Amino acid sequence: MKRRRREAAEPGCLQAWAAESQTLARRWRAARCSGPGPGGAAEREVRQQRDGFRELLRRIWGLPAALPTLPLELTVLYNSLLFTVGASDSVIEGEAEGIRQGLLRVLEACGADGQDLSTEELWQKVLQEVTAGKLQAPLHRLGALQAAWWLAASRLGSTAGLFRLLSHAEDSGRACCREGENELLSLLKAWQVPAEEASLPLVQSTEDLKEILCTAAAFLQGLQELEAGNFATAHSLFQEAAGGFCSKRVLAQLYTCLGCCAQQMGKPQTALQHLKRALQVDFQCLPALSHAAAVYRELGETNAELEALALLYEALGKKLPAAASSSPYFLIRTELLVDTPILASLLRHRHPSEVKYLLAQRCLQYGRVADAVEHYLDFLALFQEGLQQQVPLDDSSALPRIPEVFLETASALEQAGRHQDAITVCEEVISRTTDLIPRMLRVEERLEQPECPLSGAGLVGGLLPQKKESLHYLAWRAAGYLHQGWAWAKLGESKEAITQFSRCLGDLLRVQLYRSGVEPTENLLPEVEVLQKIRLLSLIGRGMQFLDLGRHKEALLDFVHALQISPGDPAAASYLVQALWKLNRKQEAAAHWQKFSQSPPEEDGQQEGRGRSFPLYLVSCLKQAMFPHSDSLARSIQDYLATTAGTPQANPVSLPAPGWHEAFKDPLQDSELLLDKAGFPND
Repeated sequence: MKRRRREAAEPGCLQAWAAESQTLARRWRAARCSGPGPGGAAEREVRQQRDGFRELLRRIWGLPAALPTLPLELTVLYNSLLFTVGASDSVIEGEAEGIRQGLLRVLEACGADGQDLSTEELWQKVLQEVTAGKLQAPLHRLGALQAAWWLAASRLGSTAGLFRLLSHAEDSGRACCREGENELLSLLKAWQVPAEEASLPLVQSTEDLKEILCTAAAFLQGLQELEAGNFATAHSLFQEAAGGFCSKRVLAQLYTCLGCCAQQMGKPQTALQHLKRALQVDFQCLPALSHAAAVYRELGETNAELEALALLYEALGKKLPAAASSSPYFLIRTELLVDTPILASLLRHRHPSEVKYLLAQRCLQYGRVADAVEHYLDFLALFQEGLQQQVPLDDSSALPRIPEVFLETASALEQAGRHQDAITVCEEVISRTTDLIPRMLRVEERLEQPECPLSGAGLVGGLLPQKKESLHYLAWRAAGYLHQGWAWAKLGESKEAITQFSRCLGDLLRVQLYRSGVEPTENLLPEVEVLQKIRLLSLIGRGMQFLDLGRHKEALLDFVHALQISPGDPAAASYLVQALWKLNRKQEAAAHWQKFSQSPPEEDGQQEGRGRSFPLYLVSCLKQAMFPHSDSLARSIQDYLATTAGTPQANPVSLPAPGWHEAFKDPLQDSELLLDKAGFPND
């Protein structure tokens, strides 16, 4: 019995297998002609055909390989693998093992062996040593199928090498690629598709497969060039692919990629044309709408950007039908071969929560406060209803940390005049972060430049992750008190405002900064910069309230310390001059005014000038801290200087630089002022 199984197939078996293969192929063609059918009939038909060809191939492989049966065997293998792809709707690398098995059987029939060879080496051995004319067409078809698997794995070099072998087998003297042409595309286009034989029917023609390979190769190479920053080359390859064999879905993706290239090339109008074309081809290609919003922002087209974002949010909220793709009866499709990380990144679908946040953020940045408030409150309502379970928090997300969204909401509410609501929102941040902040944080003030890269292992931005997170919690809580201080100030409650500003400064006392070695001039930790900015704004805010209450000495103390944090800050300098003026120390006020007015503009706000922007939730506080009486104060001082011309002038008060251990110290703690039970300095 065992001996009979190892004998070559008899002519009767060969005829029976050929008849079965033809029957399966005819059934498939009939199903294609009748249309998809109801209730997933196409998918069921694909699975049935896959099982049918697999069973036939199993029976063929049960006997030793023989040259007469190889054309049929390789054709059945070709059809079987096509249905395997169609049934799984993906190209899985392990499923191509059948191709290797088929090549080994070809060598077996020719009396050779290739078990120890790699797949590339196996193809080279088969195509160079197997010369039987009847095997050339089946081997070429199987080669095209191998190329599909390699393209899906982004193995473009292996694909080009295979088609060099196939082209050499056809015509060893023909040059397939002229200078300046894309080699892989040239090889694919030059490849002569073998004619289909009536006795060996195919379930997907090799001609169609060739067109798909050409389109996918251009698409994949375009993505690689785009990732490498070669935008002009990528643009050309995407255009090549767009003229190829692809579904509406793939065509829309290609136009989206063309739009991204054009944007990177500094051609925003061309980018918009490509992105609009993508939406015309397939409106379900929503990433094109997202990219269009980014281009409008680059152009400064505020209305168009907000309209695109609103349309995107609306579309994401609808349940649209399945995206346009190739027919389910098309087994290998372009979209199955170009599923790469960079394409997934370019075509990333934003979560509705991200788009809602972007709408709120953009409206706040553009000064559309009422719209910003509406969008922020909508977002927070969704968050309270359980949106936190759905919000994407990976690096590609447009969402900041949720406490920052709350603080941005408070900022929008303040600007809209809804100060009590802003206080309530900030209280939510304060209450949720209270138990997350250690009583004391010792942090190095500046980034060190490690001599050995390994010395920074385990650090995030120069800090241990838990310490970095604690600094974030502290910044959010302090910013909550800061916003509450400004909100109470707007409500005319100066004492309550001073209380909140003092609480902000008290929270910042938890941070102990230290410096190692010689003090550097650069690389201030971004977390420390934010904390220092919050302290500066809190000192200015509290000093302003002291001025309103006529407590000019306390105000002066705050403004002096504010200038220690940020020397040359125009708001702190102007308020310092005003405080001195109100204390009738006019000579000192005039001297300081002259000193600050003669400083070069670039010296003002030097921290901001180092290329690092501050969080959006601090922008409204920065605006409120601006000195509103510059012109009138300047006129008063100029009049005073005119009347005292020739009189010896006082030197400006020296502002000592704070020691490293005092970087976050509250100036009132060293004064005679004590906080009473309400947190307000005693008169």
